[in-house]
Amino acid sequence: MKFNVKPAALAVAAVAAVVALSGAAHAQNVKVAFIEGLSGPFGGVGQNQLKHFQYAAERFSGKQANSGVTVEIVPMDSKGSPQEALALLKKASDEGIHFVAQGNGSNVAGVLIDAINKFNERNPGKEVVFLNYAAIDPDFTNSKCSPWHFRFDGGVDMKLEALTNYMKDEKGIKNVYILGQNYSFGQQVSKYTKEMLAKKRPDVKIVGDELHPMGQVKDFSPYIAKMQAANADTVVTGNWGADLALLIRAANAAGFKGKFYTFYAGVIGTPTAIGAAGADRVYMVSYWHPNSAQSQIESLYTGFKQRFNEEFYTVAAVNAVRYLVAGVEKAKSTNAAAVAKAMAGMKMKGASGEDIEMRASDGALQQGMYVAEWTKAGGPAVKFDQENTGFGFKTVRYLMPEQAAMPTTCKMPKRP
Repeated sequence: MKFNVKPAALAVAAVAAVVALSGAAHAQNVKVAFIEGLSGPFGGVGQNQLKHFQYAAERFSGKQANSGVTVEIVPMDSKGSPQEALALLKKASDEGIHFVAQGNGSNVAGVLIDAINKFNERNPGKEVVFLNYAAIDPDFTNSKCSPWHFRFDGGVDMKLEALTNYMKDEKGIKNVYILGQNYSFGQQVSKYTKEMLAKKRPDVKIVGDELHPMGQVKDFSPYIAKMQAANADTVVTGNWGADLALLIRAANAAGFKGKFYTFYAGVIGTPTAIGAAGADRVYMVSYWHPNSAQSQIESLYTGFKQRFNEEFYTVAAVNAVRYLVAGVEKAKSTNAAAVAKAMAGMKMKGASGEDIEMRASDGALQQGMYVAEWTKAGGPAVKFDQENTGFGFKTVRYLMPEQAAMPTTCKMPKRP
């Protein structure tokens, strides 16, 4: 698909078209409580993603988007704690905020989903909607699905479907070591990696399957030593933030030559840790990356980097804001229940030019998936490097939304 307009004009025009068609008559302000770990071990990631949401709200709502809906992001620091997040959810609802965004940690997202379900049942007319931009435990759109929860990232099952689709054709993969953070996400990565590789590459041996405390390991060299002792040629890890950066640094320091298949190698700080030593052996599965062949949001990437001197990578923040704006306009209301009903089943153009859909049956955004390789920047395949390293990601496999889609067991409660 080719477009003959500039990406920035396309993005703004798309949102403007939604607004114009909706016939919204009055300007409306919508507050979103950004409940996230803004301090602590993963505070740097949280602060970076807060900027993503603020930037997305600025670009895709209000005057700059020719929209009658203005989105305001209200930062609330949970310190990465589920208990703190619950206290902040109550604070947000007490202040009349009916939309919540969170993503760093399925352990936090799980308690928020449960609390929001209970709150909404007890408080009809004051409902809260959860915009999940990065917590990708598949249970959230299967056994624990909720009419109040919308996930804008790809689930573990979707991402590993894409990743193992690529890995099955890599004949050099013989011995796989699975390493992850010890919470629901890391556990799901382990489960789905073993299941999918067993079906697609039954000859591959799982030579290690280990979980470690989240955000507590400062030296990953003992884990690298275990990988070397097991003759691992490939590592699959869901680690993110400091836990991934430190893991990669330890691997580089030990001279480990195995390949890493990751979910979040593009997250702030990790590209610097990967550096030249990771060239052509670190991979990432994602719904977008800066060098995506069909990317329609180049101006967002370059504008964000110029403004904050940090990498732009959380397109889920953009899609969450876009869906929220479109939902308010379609519902002609800021009532959370009405907006949730409007967003369910909604379709629009995604960051890579494909059609995306918020699947009504489970609240999972249906979108394409990329497998990208870390390699030297330069040339049409790797136009942008990350964190001024001289290296960036190039696409080695792409699954269209219908190829990346996974079945759901969700029995969605009736939407109000």
